[in-house]
Amino acid sequence: MTESPVELDSRRGMAAQKATDIRRILAEVESNAKALRKRQQELEEHLLTAPATTWPEAAAKARYVLNLYAASLSVQDSRHRDLITIVLDDFTRLAAND
Repeated sequence: MTESPVELDSRRGMAAQKATDIRRILAEVESNAKALRKRQQELEEHLLTAPATTWPEAAAKARYVLNLYAASLSVQDSRHRDLITIVLDDFTRLAAND
């Protein structure tokens, strides 16, 4: 038995190293996606239970919902995407005037 650990990655071929790297990255992405879904669920629970007390808070909720809707639109639906962009720009402009 040796004192130092054996670096197995250096003993593998290039294809095996790439496959290992892909598995590691995929595991990290899946972990990050799971954490993101959990945080998104927490945010949505907060948005559902806490009523907005100001117009900027209501606009923030509307902005979140519009972004969810925009993500579900097809690429060809440019009219709705343009409407969403205009409404979000209105929110930004009106918030700056307060």
